[in-house]
Amino acid sequence: MEKQAIRDRVELIRSKREALVKLLDQPDIGMLRIDVNQALEEMDDLIAEFDEIFPAADANG
Repeated sequence: MEKQAIRDRVELIRSKREALVKLLDQPDIGMLRIDVNQALEEMDDLIAEFDEIFPAADANG
């Protein structure tokens, strides 16, 4: 897979993060809160690893 394709997919994931945050703010999600928290943690870890491996300064290649 090319770097740009990976970069595009991670940006898509990054754009979806806010939807999980909004879901977490809902008082009536019950046990789903645990799964949403876990998804946010894993998403943040993925994004952090991506940013470490492919720094923004490397965006052209």
